[in-house]
Amino acid sequence: MQNYIQILDIEKYYGNTSNVTKAIDRVTFDVNKGEFVGVMGPSGSGKTTLLNMLATIDRVTSGHIYYGNTDITELSEDALSAFRKDNLGFVFQDYNLLDTLTIEENVILALTLQGRAKSGGKKAISDRCDEILRLLEIQDIRDKFPYQVSGGQKQRCACARALVNHPRLLLADEPTGALDSKAAQTLLETFSGLNRSMDATILMVTHDAFSASYCGRILFLKDGRIFHELRRGDKSRKVFLQEILDVLSLTGNME
Repeated sequence: MQNYIQILDIEKYYGNTSNVTKAIDRVTFDVNKGEFVGVMGPSGSGKTTLLNMLATIDRVTSGHIYYGNTDITELSEDALSAFRKDNLGFVFQDYNLLDTLTIEENVILALTLQGRAKSGGKKAISDRCDEILRLLEIQDIRDKFPYQVSGGQKQRCACARALVNHPRLLLADEPTGALDSKAAQTLLETFSGLNRSMDATILMVTHDAFSASYCGRILFLKDGRIFHELRRGDKSRKVFLQEILDVLSLTGNME
């Protein structure tokens, strides 16, 4: 597979000289195009900090993060903002939808904010929106407002908004945390389907072993370091889930 994202020897410190906390400790790994990678670890392990640095929301203290040939650790704030807009999609636990816009309008807004209205005009935007709504099976609620639909439908709308611009990387932070078990399973199957059908590259932070079992690879963090890695390969999800649970039994509380 094509090398897509390289994380090289990154560190992250918080605090001042009298009280320094090392959140990430010399972490190195690659993400290939089309991979579905999960990041797990107990509270305080650094998983959210790692995601925020990959998302360009937080800066590394040292080390480098490459998206292709672009070293985002060297970019200015303005360049980072442009990079984030053009290359990254986000799905978070609280949806972040605009309640005054319909489901369709929330998705279209993502396209217009990207300046895609200049490329192909309204028809191109409408066609792309139709495509992603059908793919995520929410075309029948396109005219409803977020407060009129279920949590699972809101989260699939958030996925549509994140994916409509074909981002280089989809970042998901505890995306099933606010969903019931059925809606969570539907969303995870949606992620898996997008990973296969769109070759979408996904990095998901989760504390939930069931959610993680849908990934192709799991990185386990503890005290800011990767201490273990699991690859699913040809294993069934049930077998992979048990392997994940076996590793988690060594780390204690994952909340």
